[in-house]
Amino acid sequence: MELQGKIIHFLGDSITQGYGPSAPDKVYHQLIKQKYGLAEANNFGIGGTCLADRYTPLEIPEFNAHFITRVKDMPEKADAIVVFGGTNDFGHGEVALGDMNDRTIHTFYGAMHALCLLLIEKYIGKTIVFMTPLHRLHEDTATNVSKFDGISAHPLIDYVKAIREVCEYYSLPVLDLYANSGMSGNVPAYCEKFIPDGLHPNDAGHRIIADKLRRFLEAL
Repeated sequence: MELQGKIIHFLGDSITQGYGPSAPDKVYHQLIKQKYGLAEANNFGIGGTCLADRYTPLEIPEFNAHFITRVKDMPEKADAIVVFGGTNDFGHGEVALGDMNDRTIHTFYGAMHALCLLLIEKYIGKTIVFMTPLHRLHEDTATNVSKFDGISAHPLIDYVKAIREVCEYYSLPVLDLYANSGMSGNVPAYCEKFIPDGLHPNDAGHRIIADKLRRFLEAL
C-alpha cells in the first residue's frame, strides 16, 4: 500500500488519542502523516474506551463510547482503517473475554466480531488493519473478573489471542505489537526508555509504533 496521499482513520483508546507523547504531533499516526505524506490521519481515539460495551456504564460518558458505537461517526471516505485497542477491555474489569462463538457486544470476542463486520460493510474493499495491545504492567495479574464469566480473570494475552483469532476468521491483517514491538510495560528497562507508566508509550515509543505500522501498511 502506497501511503502518499492516502486517508487513514485511526480508531483507538488513549494511546491513539495522544496520551503519553509530549505533543499531538508526536503521536504515531501523526508521525506517519508527516514523514510519509498521508493526506489525512484522522484521530478517532478516546481515552479509557473499550472495544466492547461495558456491563456497567462509567460516570464519565465519553468512556462508554466503545469502538462499535464510533464507527458511525467515521467518514465513509477512507483508504484504510487502523484499529488499536483491547488493553482497556482487559484492564478495566467490565468486559468478559467470551469465546469465538459469542456475538454479543458485551464480550470481547463478540465485540470483535461485531466491529469487524461493521468495518467490512462500511469500508468494503478498503484496507482494515488491527494492532494488538502492547505488553503492559501487571498484565498477568488482572482483576477483571466479570459478571459474565465470573470464575477467573484472563491475562492480557488471552485478549491478544482473541484479536488474532477473530481477525483471521475475517481475513483481516494484524500487526502484532504484543509479539514484536520491542517494548514492554512490565520490563523496567523498557519502561524507562519507552513506556514510563507501564502502559502509555512516550515519544520514543510512538516512533517505534509509527515505524512498524508504516512498514506493515506498505507491505499490504
